[in-house]
Amino acid sequence: MEAILNFDLSVFHFVEEHIWADWLTPIVVFITNLGDGAFWIIFSLLMLIPKKTRKAGVVMLVAMALMGIGNNLIIKNLVARPRPYNLLDWEGISKYPALAAKWAEQYHFPGYVDKLTSYSFPSGHTSSSFAPALALMLTLDKKDKPWAIPAIILALLIGFTRIYVHVHYCTDVLGGLVSGAIWAVAAYFIVKAVYPKVTAAIAKRKEAKAK
Repeated sequence: MEAILNFDLSVFHFVEEHIWADWLTPIVVFITNLGDGAFWIIFSLLMLIPKKTRKAGVVMLVAMALMGIGNNLIIKNLVARPRPYNLLDWEGISKYPALAAKWAEQYHFPGYVDKLTSYSFPSGHTSSSFAPALALMLTLDKKDKPWAIPAIILALLIGFTRIYVHVHYCTDVLGGLVSGAIWAVAAYFIVKAVYPKVTAAIAKRKEAKAK
């Protein structure tokens, strides 16, 4: 745990020293707010409109649903990791006095966004962005997959912004990427198994009504 937190603190320090910039912060805040889920839900719903991308939209929505249940309801509460700005209030920090002193001296919450009360691991913004983005990449036809690249890039940027605004440790973001990938793959195979049966049933019902 101490080694992980020292790594996370070093990442925060690097971001503060080499990346924080007044001109960049408003852009980062705008991007980070895209990861709250609403943007990706709307994007997924829009994908349902064209028949060509409908399956991708379904996979994206299923991936986000799995992420919401798996990450927000289960993993976050099981791990119960405090946010970076709450670390010194965590009773377990007493086991690492040197780290606590170092954290108190070197960690600075910049106030670019509001503090959150939920647990920290894994990053919800990261997983709720990467899960649908990867789901889109997995589901689109081979010739259309390049269209998913901007979504993947945006998801990765959102993950980075969570570190920039200091509401998540770097390891939270890595956990969000891994869990997001797991939910995307799970959603892909679930929909792959169910979707043809559902569409066939709908087609039969339409035929029956037409007769």
